[in-house]
Amino acid sequence: KHSFIPWLPSGLVSAVCGPDAAGAQGVRWCKQESEGILCISSWGKLAQVREQVISDGISFEIENPIVIPPASGQATASMIFLHGLGDSGDGWADVAGQLSGRMKNMRFIFPHAPRRPITLNWGMQMPGWYDIASLEDINQKEDEAGLQESMRFVEELVAKEVAAGVPAHRVVVGGFSQGGAVALLMLRAPTKLGAVLGLSTYLPLANAPVVLSDANKATPVLMCHGDADQVVAYQFGRATHSKLAQLGADVDFATYQGMGHSACGAELKDIEEFLAKHMS
Repeated sequence: KHSFIPWLPSGLVSAVCGPDAAGAQGVRWCKQESEGILCISSWGKLAQVREQVISDGISFEIENPIVIPPASGQATASMIFLHGLGDSGDGWADVAGQLSGRMKNMRFIFPHAPRRPITLNWGMQMPGWYDIASLEDINQKEDEAGLQESMRFVEELVAKEVAAGVPAHRVVVGGFSQGGAVALLMLRAPTKLGAVLGLSTYLPLANAPVVLSDANKATPVLMCHGDADQVVAYQFGRATHSKLAQLGADVDFATYQGMGHSACGAELKDIEEFLAKHMS
């Protein structure tokens, strides 16, 4: 049910449509039509596509994000929150209920990452925003193409919120672990965002020419990390905070003693305060 979300221009999507006549899996460019997904191009190389969707060669189901409407019924702000590796939007959807008490005018969007092979997990397919090869050298052998595709996907979600009447500067992008890495990637987007949340995460593509766009130099950022994180090391989060601060970002860093690669009540309270301060 997870597919390559159509963030490509003109409604184009890509899918693994196989096997072909020779018995090999391959990629076609496809287009969204009213009756489903219509394949419109010849076979390409499997390595050229980042999302692997096994379908019947003609159509497949696209799983939409979880959208939780504002408690007030009128959205004047939105938060897009990206889950971590192997999870889904369902894993974080309950957070909306914990935050909506003070953020009554905020719409919450929890997308689902598409399934892809993850090198770190011996090539096993699981929901992920990009491939990752190592937790020790986290900025080595980065999946730049996958990261950029996920960034474009989030940019499309932001554009949908704008089309629905919420200005981009009233949209928060946040995430946990892998999702947080993509959220921090959005600081280099050309569109001004309302705020960015990075939980138990790090800055990907940290040596890129642009890490902080002119539009988002003043965008408030909250990073949260447990000092006992056994997955994304605490020092990676600290190093990210230092780099962003050196670049002039408006970034705060909160440490949670004894917390591993997870979340806690104190962290959610800090997030609530951060949102109330910047998005009320």
